[in-house]
Amino acid sequence: MSLNDKNLDRLINEALAIEAEEAREAGALGFMARILVQATMPHKKTEKAVFQRQNGDFNLSITSHPKIGLPYGTIPRLLLAWLTTEAVRTGERELILGESMSEFMRQLGLVPTGGRWGSIIRLKEQTKRLFMANVQCFVDNSEQFSGKNLRVADGYHLWWEPISLDQKALWQSTVLLDQAFFEEVIDRPVPIDMRALQAIKQSPMALDIYAWLTYRMSYLKHHTEIPWEALQMQFGADYAHDGQGKRDFKKNFLKHLKKVHVVYPDANVSEGGYGLVLKPSKTHVKRIK
Repeated sequence: MSLNDKNLDRLINEALAIEAEEAREAGALGFMARILVQATMPHKKTEKAVFQRQNGDFNLSITSHPKIGLPYGTIPRLLLAWLTTEAVRTGERELILGESMSEFMRQLGLVPTGGRWGSIIRLKEQTKRLFMANVQCFVDNSEQFSGKNLRVADGYHLWWEPISLDQKALWQSTVLLDQAFFEEVIDRPVPIDMRALQAIKQSPMALDIYAWLTYRMSYLKHHTEIPWEALQMQFGADYAHDGQGKRDFKKNFLKHLKKVHVVYPDANVSEGGYGLVLKPSKTHVKRIK
């Protein structure tokens, strides 16, 4: 399904605003954890105990407590962007999530809605899933086998009250980032424009593609074509690895790439003979020295 006129107009208007003002000057400079840009979280709910993705020699697996489950969808991606941005901004492991749920949701660009499928319940659920997740990442090739084990949070105290969204909690909600995760995100975070995330936040795959492209374009020097099979291993673990699964993944990837292209028009990418062609382009946000 192609972008409808209403969504396209909205994306174009937001893209023009992004182009008109640098992210830093607009107060919209954000960051994403590099390891979760190279290989990403599930796009939709999965009952698997272990979720795996691969990007070349880089391998990533995510596990969580079976009672809680794995993080998935757009909310944990927005949470990760916020956590990484705050860690870089403050230089602190312990972060204050806000004194009320509505305050924190506003920071994430979410509108509080109630009910079983509302944003309030989904935020609480995905926060639990993300904070309890364990991440293993490693590089395995003929020259080396190296990696690290980490989790997002070392500790957390969430005092949100959904019945009274703006009521100040007795204690502030806080999260203590895992030391290894904290070091990872402040060492070489991926700069992103938070306005771009807000513009495409309805699609977890679009969020993944945007973060990956602005990171990849920050160091790409030569014309590169990435096979669809490799992209599916990185972005499409939810698709079957047969002919139909590959066709479905490619179709869906290109659909969401159109959304990313609207907010990041400088990304010089196109469909090639066997994969996605990347050409050196201006990164969406300049890398921080």
